[in-house]
Order: sequence, then C-alpha cells, then structure tokens
Amino acid sequence: MLDRSLIAGLPAFAAMSDDELGLVLRGARSSRHPRNSEIFSQGQEAASFFLLLSGHVRVVQTTPSGEQLIARYINEGELFGIAVAMGRESYPAAAVAAVDCIVLTWANSEWTRLQAAVPAFAAAAYQTIGARLQETQERVVEMATEQVDQRVAQALLRLVERSGRKTDAGVEIDFPITRQNIAEMTGTTLHTVSRLLSAWQVDGLVGGSRQKVTVTDPQGLQLLAENRRQRSD
Repeated sequence: MLDRSLIAGLPAFAAMSDDELGLVLRGARSSRHPRNSEIFSQGQEAASFFLLLSGHVRVVQTTPSGEQLIARYINEGELFGIAVAMGRESYPAAAVAAVDCIVLTWANSEWTRLQAAVPAFAAAAYQTIGARLQETQERVVEMATEQVDQRVAQALLRLVERSGRKTDAGVEIDFPITRQNIAEMTGTTLHTVSRLLSAWQVDGLVGGSRQKVTVTDPQGLQLLAENRRQRSD
C-alpha cells in the first residue's frame, strides 16, 4: 500500500483519520507523467479518476473546429478526471502534464467503495465539482461581458493566486506558461496576448521570460481587470 503521508497533508484529506487515509489509498496506484504528455484524452472512456500529487496539469478542450481551449490548470492536491462523479462515460477534456507530474489513479470501480467507506472523500470530490462549475460560469460571463485585456488580467491574477511563488520581482506563476497558453485560456489570439504583455511590461505590471510570467504589480493588474485603469494600446 502507498504511504499515507503522501496525502495526509493535503487539504482534502486533512480531517481524515489514519484508517480513512488507508482506505482511500488501498485501491490507488501512483504513476509519473513527463511534461507535455497526456494523462488522458478528450473523449476517452472514463475508466479512472485521479489526484495530482506533484506538478501542474493543463485541462484542454478541443472544439469541433479544432480550436484548443485551456479550461483550467490543476494544482497539487487536487482531484481531477472525476467523470464518474458526474455520471459521464467519457472525459470531456484532455489532461496534459504542464510539468513532470506524479499522479494517483483509482479505477472507477473504487468510487462506490470510497463513497460508502470514506464519505469525506466523496464530499471533497463534489466540492471540487461545484467550485469548477462556478468557475466555468464566471468565465462564461467574462467572455460575454469583458474586454480582452480584462480577461487576460483576470486569468493572470487567478494563476498567481493559485499557483504563485513570491520572488524579489513579484509573484511568479510557478510553472512554464506560454503566451499561446494564455491565449487559449482567454479566448483570444497569440498576437493580442503578446501585444498586451509587452505593453504591461513597459507599464511595470508584469515581467518574466518566454515561458515564465511574473506579476510585478498585482494591484495595478487588478485595477485593469476591474476596468478601473487606463488600458495600454
């Protein structure tokens, strides 16, 4: 059996007893996934569900026209691919390792056992689903009502809030992220994101290199996200 210390410190499992942690891990197996590899693909039969132990995972949806959209990033300690909890037979999106990842995997046949034996595990899963549905709704509203620079600013603020690492320069998104990734998160083009980030670097709002983004002025970026700061052209 896997070591209980793997999950004992994660928020979703913090209130569980040693016996409950043992029950959760009894049917799990661990695996490594190199950067940019698929953990599962969109439309694949949903035979398993997952917990991210280490790394970051990109959730990518491909539209019928072939356009790629990044629905969200999964951080360490989060459940994902829980189609079984939603009664789905296939995964609605692909999960791609944004960096080298370590993942726990359970067969869907374990879901009923865990619901009965460890209600807190199922509660954590449904709480995760609820939070992501709310986030999806908020993003739909953003896409319909906000200017593209507001959407990009909101996306960067969400990323530094959930995956930020403080540095001398500001708060750095703690995994490689390209301008194309940001475009796919916000429903815009690479050209537009490049133009905005270049202007914001001049304004002192953001910094970073080709695959790293640092928010150097979170308050200023928040004002822009709320349409309370003059836009850069």
